[in-house]
Amino acid sequence: MAIVDLILRPGTADDAAECGRICYEAFAGIAEEHAFPPDFPSPDVGVAVIEGALTHPGFYSVVAELDGRIVGSNFLDERSAVVGVGPITVDPTVQNAGVGRRLMRDVMERADERGAPGIRLLQSGYHNRSFSLYVSLGFVHRGTMACVQGPPIGRAMPGYTVREATDADLGACNDVCRQVHGVDRGGEVADALKQGTARVVEREGRVTGYATDLAFFAHAVGETTPDLQALIAAARSSAARASSSPRRTARCSGGACPTASRSCS
Repeated sequence: MAIVDLILRPGTADDAAECGRICYEAFAGIAEEHAFPPDFPSPDVGVAVIEGALTHPGFYSVVAELDGRIVGSNFLDERSAVVGVGPITVDPTVQNAGVGRRLMRDVMERADERGAPGIRLLQSGYHNRSFSLYVSLGFVHRGTMACVQGPPIGRAMPGYTVREATDADLGACNDVCRQVHGVDRGGEVADALKQGTARVVEREGRVTGYATDLAFFAHAVGETTPDLQALIAAARSSAARASSSPRRTARCSGGACPTASRSCS
């Protein structure tokens, strides 16, 4: 394959079906190789995730084409100061030929153009090839995140009040995130408020943590571990993938990259 023939272009809503198929097959393939369940349970879910990113004004998208067909895509979540990569996927038929590297360099250049203080991403712990790619591009391993699944506990912790977040909580949520990480993720919180998935935890009459949801592509931040425990204990849905210990790979500059403590993402 002549990688010089690869064409990168902005993604459009019309790319959702093919990019979604590739997204599902790429994640399912590597998961099956390592005897793990796929991140996306069906091709339709993959298409829905990609369509959501392609049509959201807060996401930058890039699509790779080779010989007139789509062979991969990547995204950059620009809703907050520290931008987030992914999902990045390459058609299994053309993997290990440099397509992923080109897609990564594209979003990294985009982040540099925007002056982003840092880039974050998460990857499956068993995928050593992608991990090697990210390290070669300058990313630094920040921690390991465990994926915890199961039915909701439905418990309240004494001294902690968990409730639905309102627009009036946005400032307090951003304050908590800045206290823990040095930056906020206000754009993501604002989206969660619109979707009705955001929740906050209060202790001693003030907001001490929040969750945009307890699910894939969501995050939670708390001043203390019990603040996060209270949010998880009060979760209403079993559709969540709650992350109990962070696993974050990040490329940082200026000291503004989120630390790996007291958060779920």
